[in-house]
This record gives sequence, structure tokens and C-alpha cells, in this order.
Amino acid sequence: MKFLQKHTVYGLIAVLIVLGLALVVIPNGMRFTGFFLLGLAAVWILGLALNRWSKRSRAGKICSRVFQTGLIAGVCFLCAIETLVIYRGEVDNSALPVDAVIILGAGVNGETPSAALWTRIRAAAAYLEDHPNVPVVLSGGKGSGENISEAEAMRRALWTNSEAENARYLLEDQSTNTSENFSFSKTLLEENGVDTETAYIAVVTNDFHCFRARMIAQREGLHTISVPAELPWWWLTANYYLREAFAVVKTALFDG
Repeated sequence: MKFLQKHTVYGLIAVLIVLGLALVVIPNGMRFTGFFLLGLAAVWILGLALNRWSKRSRAGKICSRVFQTGLIAGVCFLCAIETLVIYRGEVDNSALPVDAVIILGAGVNGETPSAALWTRIRAAAAYLEDHPNVPVVLSGGKGSGENISEAEAMRRALWTNSEAENARYLLEDQSTNTSENFSFSKTLLEENGVDTETAYIAVVTNDFHCFRARMIAQREGLHTISVPAELPWWWLTANYYLREAFAVVKTALFDG
């Protein structure tokens, strides 16, 4: 029985490694999940090694207990952050009045918006119909593999035959991350007469990104509400929600 249990454990670890490598190597938008599975396999292997050591020495027993305690604390901490991220992604305040709108950019494949950016564009188009007379910042620079800026991709998708409608679009095409999105957009809004100290600003981004976006916006002194956009595939949503919990920790600890 123990022989079968041992081989079952090794088999599961092997599955995690193979699946993780496949997700990392094969382009599918789920690289983070692949790295997470590889990390999970590594943690499992380390736990098995410590368990063996704990049976042979007192030091091994202490290290094993420390490892288990740290692992439980880490899982609880991750779950707590994930709960906050999911909750914020479900809150939709799109009915509230605002003084401006910021649409955060996402990847562009050449000149074609990625799936994430398309969902933001669609959510923004629907939102802007109900909020006609407010300035709109299209925020996103040009990254690797992008022939045009993310702001330009959004402008092309949202452009209409109405000069009055198009006049409210403000392009912020220099930012390279979310912090710069808000910093540069804040400056642009102020240059166009918006008092960012008192204004309420709607931020259009993907649901999984709403919590961290709000956290970064607050650092810039902006008062924001979230307009969440959902990805079309649940597995991508799960991947990004998982990644976002780690990104929140990174932003809180290292991004000043």
C-alpha cells in the first residue's frame, strides 16, 4: 500500500511538472499558471525531502515544522489577497457619476488589440454611451511586439464619425506600466481642466486588475471607481486572477 501511495505522489508531481512545462513553453496566455505548477511541484518535493529528514534527526524535524507552518501561513495569506482581488473585480460602480474616464491599455499584437484589450474597449464603449460629456484618457504606450501604442489601438477602435465625441479622447501613449498610466493620465487630465484632487474618475480595466489598479491610483492621489471588463475564457480569467494576487504583493512591497 505504501509503495502504491509513494508512486501515486511521484506520479502527481510528474504531472505537475509536465503540465507546467507545457504551459510555459507553448504560447497560450497561461505562462504564469505554468510557472505556478512548477513551483508547486518544487514545494512538494522539498516537503517530501524535509519529511524524510525529520525522521532521522531533531534538526530535520524542526525544519519540517517551520516549513509546514510557513506553507500554511503563505496559503492563508494568498487566499486572503485573492479574496480581495475577486471581490473588487465583482464590484461595478458604473452607474455612479464621474468627472473623467481612464481606460488602461493592455497588449497589442502588431496593430491588433489582444483579447484583454478588446474586452476593455468593449466595456469602455458601453460605459461611454451612458457618460457622454466627460474627458476620456486612452492610456498605454508601445511595448515589445507592438507596432502602435495601446492608446492608438484604443483610439482606432473607439473612433466615431462624430467630431464632438472624438474630441474628448485624450491619448496618453508614453506609459509602460500601471503606475505610469495613472501618473501620466493625471497630468493630461489636469492640462485639460480636470481638478484631479476632487474629481471622481472611472477606470476601465479587466476585472482581475481592478483591485491593484485602485491601489496604484490611490498612491497617485486619484479618487477612482472601477468599470470591470471580463475576459471571454474562464481559464484565462483563472490564470490572471492567480497571477494578480502575487502582483498585488509585489506592488505593495516594491513599487513605491
